[in-house]
Parts: sequence; structure tokens; C-alpha cells
Amino acid sequence: MADPSENTLETRALTQAWGLLIALSLSSAALTALALPPRVVGGAILLLALVKSRIILARYLDLAHAPGWLRGFSLSVTLFTLILFGLSLI
Repeated sequence: MADPSENTLETRALTQAWGLLIALSLSSAALTALALPPRVVGGAILLLALVKSRIILARYLDLAHAPGWLRGFSLSVTLFTLILFGLSLI
């Protein structure tokens, strides 16, 4: 039988991850209101999206328990983000 405290810790971790995702989303929205150059805003939003993807991979897809998979997915998402940022600079 599962320990109830494990379920509580898992629920707390997911709730914290959700709160962090909300905060990062609000930060992305707030960046659009700033009078910064579009390339800076675009790069910052891509960086926030990269952090959000890592949280989703680790917490919601539970890849925190599979570090090799998490590292592989994180690397591919990071490379994709860098390609997008490079294309935005062109």
C-alpha cells in the first residue's frame, strides 16, 4: 500500500510547478508591454518558454525520475530554441 505522505509530496511538487508555470507565463506577457527592442523581448520569451518546457518535462511528464531521458529531451528542446532564436535574428 502506498504511503499517503508520498502522494502529498507529489501533489505539492505539482502544485509548485503549476504556480511557477503561471508566474513564467505572466512574465512572458509582461515582457511584451516593455519598451524593449523586439529581438530582446523575443529572446527573453524564448528563454522563459525553455524554462517552462523543462518544468513540464521534469514534473508533469515525471522525467525527473529518468535523468537520461530528461537530459535528452532538454537538449533537443534547447537546440530547437537556439535555432528559433537564430532565425529571429535574421
